[in-house]
Amino acid sequence: MKEGELRQAVARLLVVRASGHATDRQRRYPRWELSNNELEQLLGAGVGGVILLGGTATELQQRCRTLQRWAGQPILLCADVEEGVGQRFEGASWLVPPMALGRLHQRAPQQAVQLAENYGRCCGNQAKRCGLNWVLAPVCDVNSNPDNPVINVRAWGEDPRTVGELTTAFQRGLAATGVLGCAKHFPGHGDTATDSHLELPLLQHSRERLESLELQPFRTLIQEGISSVMTGHLLIPSLDEQWPATLSANVLTTLLRVDLGFKGLVVTDALVMEAIAARYGAGEAAVLAFAAGADLILMPADAVAAIDALCDALRSGRVPMARLHDSLERRQAAVQSIPPALDSDNNDHRIETAEERALTLELVTQSLEISNSPTTKASTQPNGSTEANRIDGINLIRVDGVLPCPVLPADAPAILLPKKLGFHSVLSHPLGISPWADPADPLAPLALDRLGHGPLLLQLFVRGNPFQANRSIREPWTDAIQQLIDLNRLFGLVVYGSPYVWEALSALLPSFIPAAYSPGQMPDAQEQLLQRLLNPDPSPALSRLGINEFTD
Repeated sequence: MKEGELRQAVARLLVVRASGHATDRQRRYPRWELSNNELEQLLGAGVGGVILLGGTATELQQRCRTLQRWAGQPILLCADVEEGVGQRFEGASWLVPPMALGRLHQRAPQQAVQLAENYGRCCGNQAKRCGLNWVLAPVCDVNSNPDNPVINVRAWGEDPRTVGELTTAFQRGLAATGVLGCAKHFPGHGDTATDSHLELPLLQHSRERLESLELQPFRTLIQEGISSVMTGHLLIPSLDEQWPATLSANVLTTLLRVDLGFKGLVVTDALVMEAIAARYGAGEAAVLAFAAGADLILMPADAVAAIDALCDALRSGRVPMARLHDSLERRQAAVQSIPPALDSDNNDHRIETAEERALTLELVTQSLEISNSPTTKASTQPNGSTEANRIDGINLIRVDGVLPCPVLPADAPAILLPKKLGFHSVLSHPLGISPWADPADPLAPLALDRLGHGPLLLQLFVRGNPFQANRSIREPWTDAIQQLIDLNRLFGLVVYGSPYVWEALSALLPSFIPAAYSPGQMPDAQEQLLQRLLNPDPSPALSRLGINEFTD
């Protein structure tokens, strides 16, 4: 194979990162998202895949056409849309996290399985309308560790049977749309206490334990015909004492290919993650992953360095040329299985159908958990307003997401609905105001004099978030709840995200304090939850807090 042909062939195995926005100035993460000039050059040189993030769903339609045009050949266009296309691209359906269906499965398994299939179909159809042909989902990790800092509600459950049934249903719905799916993060990231975005997790499980728990959902999805499997950056000594799974032939070739019989595409998790990038250079990481059995190299720290190193390894014989041919054949088979893209001249730019909108709201409704809520509705006046006391209180919102935070736009229901009752919002963020007083005083952790006076509605947006390392979950919310109860200042509690935080905190509450939980954090979830929690007559809560009722 000539040098130019070799470089083009190797380049087809790379998947690079791009913004869903059209211009370079709109990139949210320039460190990882290549400029348009770099993208056009790399795609022209043969790079065969792009992972996208950011922008609106309608912007994404044009963006995908542009990238495809620059490539001049069919390429893989993917996104991490585990929770619907709207999770990453505004204007599409943002669905509840998979764990919501895992919890529903415990009480209504048939309903949960059907909703999971509809969930997959919704993801696939909207991805296809936007120009994507590969959905990096479902997560097949079994979240058996409540302290998992990065999987958490991204998982479909806490036991292998639930995860297997729901991911199979999701994949069935996704496959019906013709979009490729991806089971991740092999061989299982659910029992980690560290985030592989930041460091390399170590799992000391035996092969027998892995067979009985972590590997079960992957085995099920492979039998279902999943198109691709994504590696996890995990060190598991029972499988390989030296190499992380992403770089391990024992894991990717012996276990995944031979033992589990997987014949589709193996793609690495992003090689820019610190679990890999902190230990290996961009070129060496790509070579090690490819030699171990990966077909596609996702987000190398330096795409050109990765291509150079892979070409050198193939020319020198360090990696057999047969590996390149095998991976190219698997990639080609996957690309050819994708139905033709939608007609670019189609003037129908609709992303979300009425049926998909109904599914979004049904998923939210089915996943809400309301406890201790008053049942008496406030009376409605002829002008449509609701008669209720104005409450001079604090709406303390703790959010652990990165900025800009998509769950809290300026018109977020978590801000506006309490405001209608008279609460003024205080937003706490790792980069903003801290609600904490003297760390040495566990009896008074909240700096209430700094936050303000009056009843306090506490809303916590906490879940497993990459790069956050469970910072907010480790904060002393248990002590804070007890402090507010002792001072008779806790108006109510809302938790969006982690079921483990909800279960720990709600167990502390007296029966008369309103409380609610939603696995979803998006505005749709806020709206439905707070309408149920705050619309009932707040008089009992006000009386308990020593606030006298009055009317004009």
